[in-house]
Amino acid sequence: MNEAPDRRRELGDFIRDQRARARLSLRRLSALAGISNPYLSQIERGLRKPSAEILQQIARALSISAETLYVRAGILEEREEDLVARIRADASMTEEQKRRLEELYESFRRQNRAADGDPAGDDQQASA
Repeated sequence: MNEAPDRRRELGDFIRDQRARARLSLRRLSALAGISNPYLSQIERGLRKPSAEILQQIARALSISAETLYVRAGILEEREEDLVARIRADASMTEEQKRRLEELYESFRRQNRAADGDPAGDDQQASA
């Protein structure tokens, strides 16, 4: 029954990764989020389970969706909503605009997978 500690550790790893991507120090992120530096450090190391309010503050400071952190923390279940399906269903855009937006979205996803060392990111890029 190590699910909770594993989930906390994965959440902490994700927050640390997002902080690194935003080029923020631990101290800077804690100041932006309005939480103490030691507490944020404990969250990143998987030692503490932050509340939804703390996750919201961290998400705001990182400029990411609070929902993303809620899912990672196990507060919310991941939605299966497909962004590409929403783009295709949008009647306010032309077909060309939809196609370009889909291509841009997929190129960012490939780029991030490749940066994360996911070999699928490279394979999909080669086939695109």
